[in-house]
Amino acid sequence: MRTIRILSILLVVSMILPLASCGPKGGGTIKIGVIAPMTGDVKTFGESTKNGVQMAINEWNAKGGINGKTLEMVLGDDKNDPAEATNAATKLIKQDKVKFIIGSVSSKCSIPISVIANDNKVVMISGTSTNPKVTVADGKRKEYVFRACFIDPPQGSAMAKFALETLKIKKAAVFYDNGNDYVKGLAEFFKAAFEKGGGTVTVYEAYSKDDTDFSALLTKVMADPPDMLYIPDYYNMVNLIAKQARDKGFKGILAGGDGWDSSDLDVKATEGGYFTNHYSPDDPRPEVQNWVKAYKEKYGSVPDALATLGYDAANLLLNAIKTAGTEDTAKVKDAMQATKGFKTVSGEISFDQDGNPTNKDIAILQIKGGKQVHVTTIKP
Repeated sequence: MRTIRILSILLVVSMILPLASCGPKGGGTIKIGVIAPMTGDVKTFGESTKNGVQMAINEWNAKGGINGKTLEMVLGDDKNDPAEATNAATKLIKQDKVKFIIGSVSSKCSIPISVIANDNKVVMISGTSTNPKVTVADGKRKEYVFRACFIDPPQGSAMAKFALETLKIKKAAVFYDNGNDYVKGLAEFFKAAFEKGGGTVTVYEAYSKDDTDFSALLTKVMADPPDMLYIPDYYNMVNLIAKQARDKGFKGILAGGDGWDSSDLDVKATEGGYFTNHYSPDDPRPEVQNWVKAYKEKYGSVPDALATLGYDAANLLLNAIKTAGTEDTAKVKDAMQATKGFKTVSGEISFDQDGNPTNKDIAILQIKGGKQVHVTTIKP
C-alpha cells in the first residue's frame, strides 16, 4: 500500500514539473519610477502621463514582461514644484531602489531630477520636458538622461514660421513666466525667429507664476495692438491671460506651445488660437489611430500629447532594457543612445548626441468650435 502511494506521488510530481518548466523564466519585478504632477496646478498633465506609461507597462506585461520579470510602476508626485521633484526623485532612488525613471512633465522639475538621476547612474527619460537644459548642462551631456519630445528651439521657431508665412503676422506681443525655464525658453526662441523672419515684437513682458492680474501688461499691449499675442505657458496660466486679454478688447490671434494641450484649457477664451504640439489624434498613421482607439477604450477620452509621450517614453525605455538584456544601467543607457528608427506614436525616433530625438515633426493645432483641429505639420 505504501509503495502504491509513493508511486502515485512521484507520478503527480512528474506531471507537474514539465508544466512548471513551460512558465516564464527568471521571475521577480523591474521597478519603473514615474514622476509627474499628480496634484497641483497642472494635475491633468500628471494624470495623462501616468495613464500613458501604465498602458505601455500593461502591454509589455501582457507579453511576458522583460527577461521573465514583471514591470511595476512606482509613482512620485512632484506637484509641478522643483523642490517636490527633487524629493520625489531622491525617494525613488534611495528608498525604492529604482534604476529607471520616466518623468517629469515640466522642464523646471525635470532639470533637478536629471541631475540626481545622472549622478546616481539612473536612466531617465522625460516624455514632455522640452528645455535643452534637461539633457545638457553648461555644454556637458548628462549621459543617463533622454527625452521623447522635440526641444524648445524648433518649437518656438515653428510657431514663428507659421505666424509669418501662413498667418501673415507682422507684429506680435509675448508674455512669459520669468521663473519657468520652459516658458522662458519658448518665448526667447519665438522672439528670435520671429524677428529674424522680419516680424516686430511690440511687447516682451514677464510675470511670475503667482500673478493673477495681467491688466498692466495688457494695457501695454493695447497701446499698439499687435496681430498676435504669444503665451507659451501651461493651460492654467493661459486661461487667465487669454480671458483677461479678450475682456480688455484684444481682437488679435492668441498662440502658444504644447502647454496648451489639456482638457482644462479654456476653449472659449482661446477660440481661434493656435499652438504647437507633438502629435495630432487626427493623424492617419496606423500607430496613431491604433493608440487613440486603445486609449479611448481604456480611459474613455482621446489621448492628449502628455499621455502619448508618456507612452512613447515608456516604450523607448523598456525597449532599451530589453535590448541591453540586463538591468545594468550603464548598458541600458548605451542601448538607449544607440536607438535608431524606433517607431512611436509621435514619430520615428533616433537619438542625437544630446539624448534628444532627431528631426521630429511639429504639429500646429487650432482651437476651433471648442475643439482641437490639426492645421498643418512643420518639418524642423
